[in-house]
Amino acid sequence: MAELTDFEINAAIERGYIAQQAEPRADAVRYDTRSSRIIVDLSNGCTFAFPPSVAQGLETATDKDLAAVEILGAGYGLHWEALDVDLSIPGLLAGLFGTRSHMARKAGQTKSPAKAAASRENGRKGGRPRKQA
Repeated sequence: MAELTDFEINAAIERGYIAQQAEPRADAVRYDTRSSRIIVDLSNGCTFAFPPSVAQGLETATDKDLAAVEILGAGYGLHWEALDVDLSIPGLLAGLFGTRSHMARKAGQTKSPAKAAASRENGRKGGRPRKQA
């Protein structure tokens, strides 16, 4: 039984090593006050930047709070101690800036020409139809 456990541990270590080589991780992170962006330098040589206004927990943070960002663990996350906010690098790269409900609220705030046209058309028809009980 102990051999099976050792085998499983070694396999997990190997999977972790492969993930470290293949998946981008944060090498450095900073808040740029001039552009109002969190800038993350990744282990694959790329740079990723995003405005704090789109990330859950960072929307109303001060420049000082945003500048106090740390890299978590092996570079798979970002942490703001004073704000009690953690964001994962894989999540950010996938466009996930918060919980499902946070992302849904942000999606509802999106403005586009198609959304504006639909709103005008509904207005011409007397507004949004009432929900049926």
